[in-house]
Amino acid sequence: MHVHKRRKEASDRLARIEGHVHGVKNMVEAGKSCPDILLQLAAVRAALNKVSKLVLEDHVETCLKDAAVSGDTERYIEELKEALAKLI
Repeated sequence: MHVHKRRKEASDRLARIEGHVHGVKNMVEAGKSCPDILLQLAAVRAALNKVSKLVLEDHVETCLKDAAVSGDTERYIEELKEALAKLI
């Protein structure tokens, strides 16, 4: 079992993003301007990118490090490549 040091921070950020998305939904329902909505969507995307970076850093510092110690790097590298292909 890996100890992920940044999972709490990622979870906290995701909770804030969840609230932000709810706020954007309210903007849409209230008929706010398209540019204002797009600006908020850009902010949500940027926040999600920061969480993605945290999870990636956590993966490299824990999972890949542990895989190198155990000699199981190939599987973890393939999993990382597949995940990055979907993320990017």
